[in-house]
Amino acid sequence: MATVEIYLVRHGQTYLNKYNRIQGWSDSPLTEKGIADAQNAGKRLAKVPFAAAYASDTTRASNTAKEILARNVSALDQPTIMPAFREENFGFFEGLDTSFTWHTLGSPMGLDDFNQMIASLTIEKTKDLFKANDPYGDAEDNQEYWARLQPGLDHVVATASDGDRVLIATHSTTIRSIVSKFSDVDVSVPVANGSITKLTVTDGEYRVDDYNNTEGPIA
Repeated sequence: MATVEIYLVRHGQTYLNKYNRIQGWSDSPLTEKGIADAQNAGKRLAKVPFAAAYASDTTRASNTAKEILARNVSALDQPTIMPAFREENFGFFEGLDTSFTWHTLGSPMGLDDFNQMIASLTIEKTKDLFKANDPYGDAEDNQEYWARLQPGLDHVVATASDGDRVLIATHSTTIRSIVSKFSDVDVSVPVANGSITKLTVTDGEYRVDDYNNTEGPIA
């Protein structure tokens, strides 16, 4: 029986987060608070000996991973960059005001924000909703999204050894989507910048041990 522990960390606050803009494949730097978010996650994970570390190919995720590794007992200092762990592609809606966008898409169904949409429709169907309403067709639907994410997760598990602990610095919707697929946890609860979500994978079976943890040490 092989067991791998995966620690998913949402990147620290960025300027687009601060300005309430949709930030999927778009990228912006970490704010001072965002750097502090990453450093705080690093302190809380300092005693977890990571055997491997990964980050999406956005600067916000890779810089978050670097801040965490700088405080870690392992000898790692750089994450392996994997586009598989990018945020959802919101297509035409990238960079738009979040409240305006959620209201535009959700209000016909009586839903005024992203969390309400996820609670009512599921996070999987919200991806399909973005795809259906993108005039350019660039947004990812749920099938397209998982076609790139699942191979990334499979790679992490397949290349790990029994008992390994692995860091993945990634994004809010990515974390919510993984947790939704492998558990009954309520992912309409937002994922905070710098929060830690822990998964245990045993012989290919995923278990969510902790979701959106923002305080205290993580074992």
